[in-house]
Amino acid sequence: MRTDSGPKQQMSSPAPLHRTEILEHRASNQTHEGRPNTSIEHRDNAKGEHTSRPDALSARLSSRGDLTSFLMELTAEVGADSYMLVAIVHDQDRSDARIISSNWIFDAIELIGKRLIANLAQGTLTAAPGVRPRPLVAAHAPAANGLVDGEEARLLDVLGHSEIYSLRLHVGRQRLFVLFSAAEVGQIDEPTLVKAQMKCCYALSRIPQLIAAAAMQDPLSDRERECLFWVSEGKTTDEVAVILGVSSNTVNSYITHAIQKFAASNRAMAIATAIRSGII
Repeated sequence: MRTDSGPKQQMSSPAPLHRTEILEHRASNQTHEGRPNTSIEHRDNAKGEHTSRPDALSARLSSRGDLTSFLMELTAEVGADSYMLVAIVHDQDRSDARIISSNWIFDAIELIGKRLIANLAQGTLTAAPGVRPRPLVAAHAPAANGLVDGEEARLLDVLGHSEIYSLRLHVGRQRLFVLFSAAEVGQIDEPTLVKAQMKCCYALSRIPQLIAAAAMQDPLSDRERECLFWVSEGKTTDEVAVILGVSSNTVNSYITHAIQKFAASNRAMAIATAIRSGII
């Protein structure tokens, strides 16, 4: 069996991190500075079996790119075609789906919509760790406890998601779900899926800051984002109200919600945070 070796890495004390981009930049630099090769799995040549390497696995998940690579490898392991890592964030009276990582095509996500993605992620077929997963089969979906309707089921089938497994991930207090889907029913291997779920829980629990930053990358609703944008352009509350066709009180309410989501103390700080994050 191969053992990894390499020079010990000395790390200087980093400055406080406040943005996802800074975290990713730092992690990317660390990934290429003398680190031994750490693949997610290695093969035992004598037995021909795959053996997990948790420490190496978590060590390499230090950027969004690493996370994508990890999930792509899991997708191949379970026999799926596509994956989607979703965080469910409560926003006032509704649950909003935040896509942290996915290889679904953009048009599919736009056509399906965040509401259906949220339903798929936390539906009645979603399996917690230790529970046997059950697939959502698009052809039978209209009868699956009202999870999707007939038109949505046909759309999923046409887009190459005929079979979808939703797995809940226990990662601290965050509500995370991973969807694995395939174009052919029966293509995904259930026993391997259970192992992949546990591996995913372990790996993501080692990078809570990265996951939290990705989930909150754009916490604003469309209206909140519009209000902040126009205020950043120098418009007054009344002028923004005219532009959007709403009342001044409504504009103030949207801006207040944006300030709260950014944990800012005033409008200026909320606008600065949104600009630095690339939200507006």
